[in-house]
Amino acid sequence: MKYTHTIENGILFINFTSDLLGATDSLELMDFINDTINQGIHKAVVNMKEVRYMNSSGIGVLITIYTKFKNRNGDAVIVNPSDQIVKLLTMTKLDTVVKIYKDEAEALSKF
Repeated sequence: MKYTHTIENGILFINFTSDLLGATDSLELMDFINDTINQGIHKAVVNMKEVRYMNSSGIGVLITIYTKFKNRNGDAVIVNPSDQIVKLLTMTKLDTVVKIYKDEAEALSKF
């Protein structure tokens, strides 16, 4: 699992740059997210454009990201998922919990 991140206008942007398999990198990401939330950032945009495959651990990463922000009265959304990832999110019913948008512009207009 590889990712980059930026913070702009009080929003955390997480860009996954490889398949989301929930390896040991996820602990580092969760620590970073906790630090970010503690600094007052309560919104996140998770860009899945480069994710081709996601296993159950990757789903767990998404659920954890979403939960951490929601527990602090914030929100996290998913943008740019491939058709395959949308199917997986639909099969697991995550699409009924986490908002999914076609791109960052659409997501930002909903915050």
